[in-house]
Amino acid sequence: MPLSLTVLGTASPHPGPGRPCSGYLVRGGGAEVWVDAGPGTFAELQRHTDSRRLTAIWISHLHADHSADLLAAVYAFAYGGMTPPSPVPVYAPRDCARRLAGFLGRPDVRFLDGILEFRPLYDGHTVRHWNLRLTSRAVAHDTEAYGLRAECQGSVLAYSGDSGPCDALTELAVGADLFLCEADLDTHREGEQRVHLTPEDAGACAKGARELLITHVGPTLTREAAAARAALVFGGRTAAAHEGDTFSL
Repeated sequence: MPLSLTVLGTASPHPGPGRPCSGYLVRGGGAEVWVDAGPGTFAELQRHTDSRRLTAIWISHLHADHSADLLAAVYAFAYGGMTPPSPVPVYAPRDCARRLAGFLGRPDVRFLDGILEFRPLYDGHTVRHWNLRLTSRAVAHDTEAYGLRAECQGSVLAYSGDSGPCDALTELAVGADLFLCEADLDTHREGEQRVHLTPEDAGACAKGARELLITHVGPTLTREAAAARAALVFGGRTAAAHEGDTFSL
């Protein structure tokens, strides 16, 4: 199976009609990985695959617009007749399971043992599922956060997660066939911590990639305007991500 990306959601910071928050389905080498679980993305995931076939779940950080639909998955797996044949590995920041338990009023995380298996991310974390290799890098955000590099049979997909400009983000993009990158901000405010990218930042970080796909565009921008601005800096093929789009690498 060649490496592919299916867009499940792109919205920031909340879902809109027909537009869930951040979420993607990455497939390659026999593996299927749900990357980020923003609100609304579990329903969209079911348009493209049977959730019981998931090889893994990968969460860039624990802000709700990237992780809240793990709750939907828990209900589907535990109570909705969609129990996976074995617990699904969840690669996420260390506190993920405890937060889920707390939201559901559970005293500990043992109720998740039969459906999800949590494995904490760290900078440089690498795992292989079949012929799909996932490498995580810590990126600059206002909480523990990671970008992702997915490699399969010579093809490379890079994903920013949520990040301000940083060396790790640029390094993830080098040699990537496609760089999926947020462009949340219209502009940086004076003196403000840089925890997101403008379209121009996204274009600069993508310089080492072959193509750039803009996502997670905030409410002060349109997707088309953000992609156009990023393209002026990037200088290569650039597009805006839309729900339902699938890209084969």
